[in-house]
Amino acid sequence: MTRTLMTIALLFVVNGSCLPLAQAAEPRIATRIFFQDDETHELKWSDVKVGDSIQLTEPALVDGFPKLKLEQQTLVQMEAAAGFLLVGVRDDEDGSFQSGWVLIDTGVVEEEHGDHSHWYYTHAPRVRASLLDEKQGNPAHLYCYEDVFYLANDRMNGYTRIDPSSISPMDNEEAIRKKAEFIPGGGGHITLAVVNKSLGFSSWIDREGPNKGRVDVTPVNSSSRKVDSSFNLPSGGIHGATTLHNKVFFAPADGICWVDASNWHSDHKDPPAIHHISLGKMDNKPLRTGSFTTFAPYVAFTTGSGKESALGLIDASKSDPDWIRIPLALAEGNRAVGPYFLKPRKGSPLAFIFHDHPASVDAPNRLTLLELDPNGDGQWNDAQVAEEFDVGKSRVEGHSGHHALDFDADRRRAFFTNPGEGTVSVFSIADRKTVANLHVGGIPSKIVAIGGRASQH
Repeated sequence: MTRTLMTIALLFVVNGSCLPLAQAAEPRIATRIFFQDDETHELKWSDVKVGDSIQLTEPALVDGFPKLKLEQQTLVQMEAAAGFLLVGVRDDEDGSFQSGWVLIDTGVVEEEHGDHSHWYYTHAPRVRASLLDEKQGNPAHLYCYEDVFYLANDRMNGYTRIDPSSISPMDNEEAIRKKAEFIPGGGGHITLAVVNKSLGFSSWIDREGPNKGRVDVTPVNSSSRKVDSSFNLPSGGIHGATTLHNKVFFAPADGICWVDASNWHSDHKDPPAIHHISLGKMDNKPLRTGSFTTFAPYVAFTTGSGKESALGLIDASKSDPDWIRIPLALAEGNRAVGPYFLKPRKGSPLAFIFHDHPASVDAPNRLTLLELDPNGDGQWNDAQVAEEFDVGKSRVEGHSGHHALDFDADRRRAFFTNPGEGTVSVFSIADRKTVANLHVGGIPSKIVAIGGRASQH
């Protein structure tokens, strides 16, 4: 009997004979989850263990995580890279109270072995460094490009770059803080794309005036630390940015714009060619999106609301890309949250999209599962809705209380939060169904899963 398949044989006596009563699989860590509690403004963690059943260790606070003022501070976005988790903190006084970031050592170690990885859960998560003060510009958006973190410092007209690969086990908090580099560019409510670890394209939120549709371009690997050039999109209100295949995509008030960054250089002074992709109109108003997700060669987004909702896909590998529209037909009052993408161990790539709505709206709480390549030809123009599921309640208030989802590294399970019910659900990818609802209390919202099945080597 191998250690991997170790079982416990329970015996009992019947008429003087010892007979096997049951065999129970030894629970084994499948992944470690981190989730934000919108009720307490705390970051919590737990290990998911799988044996004969799915169990969750008692949710605990991350050791050393700062105690936030409920009335004045909130957690914003978080991203994971190279064994670290970065979390943004925002205040309600425009950054003049205490905002900034917290960097966490997740305690999860990946050992790569070519076509697979071994996962080790070496210690409980702990804070390695944090910086909360009145000089961090009240961040809202946090990005991770090529395993480097970028936190928007909105009121400072720039962003902070933190490279986990530069942090050594011997670095103390002060040493890590010194490695956090400020880079100017963007303003108001910054969204950002970083191309090939070299150029940052950061946006301005202005809808009118000289900064309407403005994008600043700054070298992120240069000691000069200055904006090299700027250009303006046809419309303002930019609220999303990303990059893929050396193209940079933006989400202004009208549709989507993109520029080619493949031949960009530091003395690029002429305005770039700006390409526009219309998403159509609703009630005579141009449709837009607010954020992007990248997966394979595609830039993905959602647009519209209610019965006019849709998932959009742009093949960024094409020289003149257009978009594929996949109708979602949500109930009136619902908006799409996601998409979350996965290439399962078998079959078509999948996308998961929640139907969320404000707490005052009476609408169903649903999850849509889409197959992106049903015929397996590598093209997603046949993407379609495969199934819909009832899920626990959301508890939406502004940007908080939404469903959120992530996957274990083995691509066996999805984990999603139900903020209105204080639970985390476990969804089996192979069986395409929810297999457990785990109570965590509070208002769990954003979630990140780190690691796969614990190695027993």
